[in-house]
Amino acid sequence: MTAASLKEYTAKDLAQMAKRRGVTGWHAMRKDELVKALIKAAKTTSSATKSKPKAKKTKPAAPAAKATVPAARKSRKAASSKPKPAEVTATKKRTPKPKPEKKSDPKIVESIRNMHEQRQAAKDIGTSGSEPNGADRLVLMVRDSYWLHACWEVSRKSIDRAKAALAQDWHTSVPVLRVTQVDGEIMTSGSERLVKQIEIHGGVKNWYIDVADPPKSYRCHLGYLATNGRFHAIARSNVVTTPRPGSCEEIDGNWDDVAENVEKIYALSGGSDEEHADGELREMLEQRFRRPVGMPMAARLGLVGDQFTNGKSNQDFDLKIDVEMIVYGSTKPGSYVTLSGEPVKVREDGTFLVKMDFPDKRQIFPIVARSKDGLEQRTIALAVERNTKTMDPISHDPRESNNS
Repeated sequence: MTAASLKEYTAKDLAQMAKRRGVTGWHAMRKDELVKALIKAAKTTSSATKSKPKAKKTKPAAPAAKATVPAARKSRKAASSKPKPAEVTATKKRTPKPKPEKKSDPKIVESIRNMHEQRQAAKDIGTSGSEPNGADRLVLMVRDSYWLHACWEVSRKSIDRAKAALAQDWHTSVPVLRVTQVDGEIMTSGSERLVKQIEIHGGVKNWYIDVADPPKSYRCHLGYLATNGRFHAIARSNVVTTPRPGSCEEIDGNWDDVAENVEKIYALSGGSDEEHADGELREMLEQRFRRPVGMPMAARLGLVGDQFTNGKSNQDFDLKIDVEMIVYGSTKPGSYVTLSGEPVKVREDGTFLVKMDFPDKRQIFPIVARSKDGLEQRTIALAVERNTKTMDPISHDPRESNNS
């Protein structure tokens, strides 16, 4: 056995030979190390054989090794053709077993679904009364020197268009009212300056806006604002100018009182200026109050005269009454409150007060309070009824009182 003859075998064959000869550490040896170990083992075996007394002739060790090597090679080929049990076991161990799926808690799933629906409802500013493909409009009116009133109608198509335009920014966007101050006489976008952004929520279609330092001109923009500052506008309002303090009477913020002062509000909002009169504002007011707005003075005087020329209103002696209702309450500071869908101003301490007309009929007023993040809501339904009866008139003969 020589080093040259052993190098002709593969490392696996040499390893099998080393195993048979009892070479320690054969499984960690390389080919060159196996050759050296086999030569050393062969020399040790031959020296041990020479030291023993010769009983009979024995075959040389080297030819025996040569005869053993082909047998090892044949056994290796046979073994390679059939998978070893250990290899099969290892293959089975490598295949990961599917882990059992964890079942979700139905209460948690329902809570997440409700939270998602509330967020979507708070984001949806589409008005139910508007047509799906109708025109969007935002109307700005003057309440007094320090308050403006914005009303809007947004179609479902415009909400879908905003969602497509904002793409991935839609998920972080919130509906806002942008209030801009218009400087100068030229009403262009270049002369507008942003003064405040008001975060609004779904379920309402108007908002009261406080302003300062009258007289000034303002315009509003309605749309969605993403967290990265990207703004998608849906509608733009008309331009209004707040009057100087003390130049107009105080007008209550509720629509019933607005109806009584609609002509004055329309005039303060630019309707008296024929050159810059806003036709959309007049159309919106006429639809809401179901009567003409901005009529000539002669026509208005004619309507007033008709009220005193029919039936009982022409009598010398008459009795008329009217009733107003005051609703007040409290909620968490910073919350949004609506009464029959109309926003109510909430003071810093969470209290609110609303004065409203009380007609002769039964009414139900839903009062809704929403948290600032829009995730919580509380509702109280107020049912009231007014039943007024007019008794038959009684006339006394003055002659009877004189005789008595």
